[in-house]
Amino acid sequence: MSDDWIRASEISTYLYCRRAWWLKRKQGAQPQNVHELKKGTAHHQQHGRVVGQSIWARRVAYLLVFVTIAFFVYQLLIGSP
Repeated sequence: MSDDWIRASEISTYLYCRRAWWLKRKQGAQPQNVHELKKGTAHHQQHGRVVGQSIWARRVAYLLVFVTIAFFVYQLLIGSP
């Protein structure tokens, strides 16, 4: 990665601890809690999948509500002479 670009995660690292940002960015130091970081990444990926599924479930629910209301309106308009 070019030294000209600063990623959003680097900004949060810098705001949390300037020294940690400097050690990683300029000295190439790696974190010692790699296992915990990988677990956190996996957790966030799983959470993202759950959020995506809930968004689709909500869309399907809205569609079913719309279809149900449209059906009843149709029955009211067609059913009465």
